[in-house]
Amino acid sequence: MSGLLLPVLRRPSSLISTGTVVKSPQQLVQSQRHHLHSSSRLMSAKLQPAARVAGNRQDVWTIVNEAAAASPRQPIVNMGQGFFGYNPPEFILNAAKKALDRVECNQYSPTRGRPRLRKALSKAYAPHWGRELDPETEITITTGANEGMLSAFMAFVEPGDEVIVFEPFFDQYISNIEMPGGKIVYVPMHPPKDGHIKTLSASEWTIDFDELERAVTPRTKMLVINTPHNPVGKVFSRAELERIADLCVKNQIIILSDEVYDRLFYTPFTRMATLSPEVEKITLTVGSAGKNFYATGWRVGWLMGPAELIQYVAAAHTRICYSSVSPLQEACAIGFEEADQHGFWTQCIEDMQNKMSRFNAIWDELGLPYSIPEGGYFVMANLNKVEIPEGYPFPPHVAERPRDFKLAWFLIQELGVAAIPPSEFYTDVNAHIVEDWLRFAVCKPDEVLEDAKERLRGLKKFIKQ
Repeated sequence: MSGLLLPVLRRPSSLISTGTVVKSPQQLVQSQRHHLHSSSRLMSAKLQPAARVAGNRQDVWTIVNEAAAASPRQPIVNMGQGFFGYNPPEFILNAAKKALDRVECNQYSPTRGRPRLRKALSKAYAPHWGRELDPETEITITTGANEGMLSAFMAFVEPGDEVIVFEPFFDQYISNIEMPGGKIVYVPMHPPKDGHIKTLSASEWTIDFDELERAVTPRTKMLVINTPHNPVGKVFSRAELERIADLCVKNQIIILSDEVYDRLFYTPFTRMATLSPEVEKITLTVGSAGKNFYATGWRVGWLMGPAELIQYVAAAHTRICYSSVSPLQEACAIGFEEADQHGFWTQCIEDMQNKMSRFNAIWDELGLPYSIPEGGYFVMANLNKVEIPEGYPFPPHVAERPRDFKLAWFLIQELGVAAIPPSEFYTDVNAHIVEDWLRFAVCKPDEVLEDAKERLRGLKKFIKQ
């Protein structure tokens, strides 16, 4: 505080000694300044953020946005972030517009979600489960899949509990697990050994099951699996899921099965909870209307599972955000009710496979290998053959990161194409596993894919023969 803002000190008319030292006005000013300085430091410390949100390292989204802003190649073709470049189908948009005209759709929904949506989900998933889930006790609606997963971790993870996560991971898993005090135990997926020289199926990315078994301890509370997988595009085979499930049943570990891309699979897809009644009892399945209906901004998700688990997820959800957006829940309900009659699910798969083929043609043209996705809308390309010019000017916070960050920065600066470096989804110790890979999102209009391909042809002069 400025000396000019200190209070005026008036000399008393008489000073009576009582055995204490009487300070002069100058000493009192110094004392007050010292007190104010100490108080300021104390207050500063009290205003510090919690460690759970105070990370200093810039995340991938910040770095990519910074690179995009600094690039001379404008506008940037954003092939990095997984948002759709087109609208939901007309029948779903119309449902949303009509819902806005209804009084009850503009007020709070029940905390577990609008009954119509829960019933629609029960019917939509019945062919896969072999029965209709109880919409009252086995389904809860959440504010996007991400908040649903946070609710699951808040419901079951105590400080010190361990949660197994496969690398590469969806980055939100980490903060969601750490919020309630969970300890993350990482198990890496390994890319194909020949992935840098030839194009192979995403199924070739594998888990070392010995590593997985060693990761299990008496403190393991949950395991998270994502299938179809972001960013790899792998659909875990039934045999792989059974090995994971057997381990979880044996050790009574809750499985959080992130199946948000469950309508985009290009190979047989098994849902974790459908393996057996024993597995279903310990499995929470995560779904997303944003991924299903091309509406990531709607933030409507759900969790499905046994009533004994769902009740606690619903309780946590109630405390986090109480309820989720009402009119868009109603629109999603209609989406599920009418999707089959519009041939929507089949069309989704055909359209995304066409986009995959359209975009991945550039890697074949350039002679750069990639993983052929089995599901989802991401493709991982291997840029091991791309040589970044020696001495290329990277900012310090990019220069210190793995090679894939440098590749991402380089593509944005030189070609104006944004992609995501997947080492962001690995721990530092395992980041080298994917240092030559980049993730591209193909859920974009065809003209955007063609623009990206034309720009990526600029890589030819940087490819070593």
